[in-house]
Amino acid sequence: MELPPYLASMPMHAITEMHGEVGLRERFRLEIQRFDSAERQRLDEALELVTRLHRDDRRSREPYVNHLLRVSIRMLHHYQVRDVDVIVAGLLHDAVEDHPGELVGGEGAAGDLAIGALAVLAERFGPRVARLVGAVTNPPWDPGRDRYEQYREHVAASLEREPWARVIKISDFTDNGVGVIHSVGPKVESSARKYRPLLPVYRDLVTRADTPLSEAVKQHILDQLDLAEQRFSAILDQPV
Repeated sequence: MELPPYLASMPMHAITEMHGEVGLRERFRLEIQRFDSAERQRLDEALELVTRLHRDDRRSREPYVNHLLRVSIRMLHHYQVRDVDVIVAGLLHDAVEDHPGELVGGEGAAGDLAIGALAVLAERFGPRVARLVGAVTNPPWDPGRDRYEQYREHVAASLEREPWARVIKISDFTDNGVGVIHSVGPKVESSARKYRPLLPVYRDLVTRADTPLSEAVKQHILDQLDLAEQRFSAILDQPV
């Protein structure tokens, strides 16, 4: 596939629609050229790992790895993140939640598998990366609770003391929430219902003084949250 020379300036969902995974991988490669060779090697290793872990996973109409690439590219380009640990954790942010058994090479209780999977990531990519991934990993669902309510409480609590994890989670939310219009079928409404109540939580977390982003980036994110609200309203507030 011949990719356009202006790929570095294309919106990510335009790259996704026009060039798919190949285009997103090339955009990621362009974005990480600013790092030194050792840092690029870490990023490539993380991408190689999640490509293997999520090889059979699909997200609506696309390979799941596309979501992981967009989350990381967004942090690199729009959020101006230069911390390699954060980008590595962005690539890995669903690995423990979705594939703990593959990471540890065995089976077991969900909680034990998650602990073991985080230990594997700590050994391979460092304890800080593992801590960040742990902060954005959802705990097993308690069947006695409302799934969405448990998710919202987890997000608020886990990000309270991890400012960099907020950055990863907000990029993830942007891809899921603002990007809800790129979903199809029942997932459109279910995603809107899941993510809409989180908007006040994210607005609070973004604007905190210890969230390590510039004021311009924070405003960009707040604008994206407003756009998500508009899209959720269009989906959920239709007259009967």
